[in-house]
This record gives sequence, C-alpha cells and structure tokens, in this order.
Amino acid sequence: MPDRLSVVVTRRLPEAVETRMKELFDVQLRGDDTPMSREALGRAMREADVLVPTITDTIDAGLIGQAGERLKLIANFGSGVDHIDVDTARSRGVLVSNTPGVVTDDTADMTMALMLGVTRRIPEGLSLMQSGDWSGWAPTAMLGGRVAGRRLGILGMGRIGQAVARRAQAFGMQVHYHNRRRLHPEIEEALEATYWESLDQMVARMDVLSINCPHTPATFHLMNARRLRLLKPSAVIVNTSRGEVIDENALTRMLKAGEIAGAGLDVYEHGTDVNPELRTLPNVVLLPHMGSATVEGRIEMGEKVIINIKTFADGHRPPDQVVPGMM
Repeated sequence: MPDRLSVVVTRRLPEAVETRMKELFDVQLRGDDTPMSREALGRAMREADVLVPTITDTIDAGLIGQAGERLKLIANFGSGVDHIDVDTARSRGVLVSNTPGVVTDDTADMTMALMLGVTRRIPEGLSLMQSGDWSGWAPTAMLGGRVAGRRLGILGMGRIGQAVARRAQAFGMQVHYHNRRRLHPEIEEALEATYWESLDQMVARMDVLSINCPHTPATFHLMNARRLRLLKPSAVIVNTSRGEVIDENALTRMLKAGEIAGAGLDVYEHGTDVNPELRTLPNVVLLPHMGSATVEGRIEMGEKVIINIKTFADGHRPPDQVVPGMM
C-alpha cells in the first residue's frame, strides 16, 4: 500500500475536513458542489484507492464492476448506505464504511421541529406575517394543537428513534414504538416506551407517527396506502428517515382529502422530484433534506471518514465498516 492513499471526494465537504484530508492523503477534492456524473464516478473508482461518496452518488453493481484493482475502500460520508451495493463491493474485495451515530441528535431535533411545525401551524403563521396580512391577535385565530399528552408512535427504534423518544418525553408525549427487535427492558423503562409487535395496531392508535427506520427492501413502502388508511383522520405523520418508506402518492391523496391531518417531511420517495401537490397543501411542512444539516454534525462526519480511511491505511479494519446483513 502506498505511503499516501489516493482519495477521491465526490462533493464539497466542510473546509476543516478538506484541509485535514489534504494533510493526510493524496486527495482529489471537488471544485464545485454538483454531484459527479456516472462517468466521472467510474473514472474515480478506476484511479483511486479510496472513494468518499455521499447519498447523492449511486454506487451500484454496474459501477462497482468498473472499479480498478486499486480501489479498496468506499468511505461513505453519511450513515445511510442504501445508495451503495455493499454485497457487490464486498465480493470484489472492496470494504465499505459509513459514519453512524453522528447525525442522531440533529435528526431527532428536526423530527421534533417538524412535529411542532405541523401541529402548531408554524409555516402558516410565518406565511401570514411575511405577506403582511396579519391583522392582530384573536381568540380563534391560527389554532393548532398541543403535543403534550399525544400518543407518539416511532417506527424504527434505533439511535435516532430513541433520541426522538427522549425528546418526546420532555414534551409530555406518550411514547410507543414498533421495531424489528424489541428493546431491552431497561431501555424501554428509561424511555417509558410501549412496544407494539403489530405495526398495524400501533399505527391505528397513534396521534403522531414518526418514521425513523432505514430504507431496505423490507421497508420500501412499509407505510403503503393500506397502512396509511389505518391512521386516525386527526393523526400527523413525520418522516426524517428515508422517503421510500412511505408511498408518497398515497400520502398526498389522503392529505388532500383530509383523511390525515398533516405531515412533516424532510425526505421524499423520488429525491428532489417531490409530488407537486404536496407543495400546495397548507397542512404539510416540507424541508429540503436538512435533518442532519448542522456545522458540528458535518464536521464530525468528516472526522469519522478520516478515521476510517486512516485506520484502513494503517492495515486495520475501519471502525465503522459496514457488514452485509448487519445493516
């Protein structure tokens, strides 16, 4: 292995991270912040020892098949790796690492912000003020609902789901959850969380549903039209995880028909191609995938990427190596 690994980064990263990478590696950084083309990605994978992609890069089997003999590590900048064919990479002797745990608090904060934004009608109030149409306080104006006492159902009780539960406790919400595996009793007790083995039964009884599970073949459209219809008409759904978990067209139809009270979305089924009708609905809060967008979080992600690469360069397994079947 060469003294200084050849590293290609696919997007602009925080300046502090890029500076450190230049000190440690023979790194190729991006001059602008547009996603790499598929051709450019293929070229990078043929010429580099390490590729540092982000969620905007689709590293599929075909692209991995074009990789040269030099490529030995895909050090993802981000925790989710559903955009990388990890199995194919492994079969070709290419390791994959990610940056877990870094975005937990930031994403949980945004989940609560969306929850409050929808239930307290914050965007509507903001729009009223910006338009100059506000005529003053009135007893029945801009009435929302309080979150205290509401039943919160968390779909996916990993790091972020548990962080959401802790925040919801502070707001006086009742915490419920459905997860692939039930939590240890002491964690349930600390979170005051009630486990539901049946997702259908939980969904039908919640006032707020928070999506906090990853996108996998098993979770694609987990909230499909049938399951969305189980929600109470007064319920609110929030998604800061992956857009593919919800059938976006079905959700849009039900929101428009008043069959679901509201939604707060930071992610979308088709990336930037958001259902245009969602943009017109007053009971929907839309954000541009900014759940983890804090300066501190992005720098910590970069530091994890550097540690993964440096550990690999030293001949050891990256601490955040992704193992197929364990995701």
